[in-house]
Amino acid sequence: MVAASLPARVPTPRHYLMCAPRYFAVEYAINPWMDPSLPVDTDRALAQWTALRDAYLRFGHEVDEVPPQRGLPDMVFAANSATVIDGRVLGARFRAPERAAEAEHFRRWFVENGYREVTMPTKINEAEGDFAWTGRVLLAGSGFRTDPDAHAEAQEALGVPVVSLRLTDPRYYHLDTALFVLAEATDSAPAQVVYYPQAFSAGSRRVLERMFPEAVLATEADAASFGCNGVSDGHNVVLPLEATGLADRLAERGYEPLLLDISELRKAGGGPKCCTLEIRK
Repeated sequence: MVAASLPARVPTPRHYLMCAPRYFAVEYAINPWMDPSLPVDTDRALAQWTALRDAYLRFGHEVDEVPPQRGLPDMVFAANSATVIDGRVLGARFRAPERAAEAEHFRRWFVENGYREVTMPTKINEAEGDFAWTGRVLLAGSGFRTDPDAHAEAQEALGVPVVSLRLTDPRYYHLDTALFVLAEATDSAPAQVVYYPQAFSAGSRRVLERMFPEAVLATEADAASFGCNGVSDGHNVVLPLEATGLADRLAERGYEPLLLDISELRKAGGGPKCCTLEIRK
């Protein structure tokens, strides 16, 4: 593809909600990446998170912060705590009891900040961990965390169509570890996504092929480095430092990758997207 034929990649302003990893630790194992026997450097995790937040600010995005709470070491992974579309907020209900209390802290933040349409789910629902908004439909993952019944609940609460996808590889236990949206759909262009096909059931792969024939397909190396846990504003794409192959392929398509070190946060199974909840008003 020659440079002249590349489509213009236009960044759009975003509004993110984050939570500093002041109390970050790996005290339990609720995914294959977590090993409580390995040392964790909280100061380093905070420095990596700060670099991510500061990148968003440099891009011109708005970033709000939820105060971290002692005893909730995974609260840094804000994406798991709500899904917000057109100002409607669907909160979270965690599968692991260790994370259950996080949901109320985020619910309270939305209420205190003027959001009036806040719904708390009755089904297990790990929010943007398993939900990805394409601008037209909400892609919804299940298989390890979010209940399939939560997909219908999300459709009712948010008023958007939902497409269900099944994850089959326990390493990629949330949808946001296997897929992210590069550019949302517009009146003139379809949505663009990155995904790792081997993380999905055969039927879900066929759905993704049909919906996104121009998708960027991640490799095993991309996925293992949490490359599918990226964050894109339509032009700038934040990726883990090790996702160099994916970064090169995105640059060939006209995107601007930014590689950041998130190695300390990855000890708990998290990456850029896990730390980033998007508020769509």
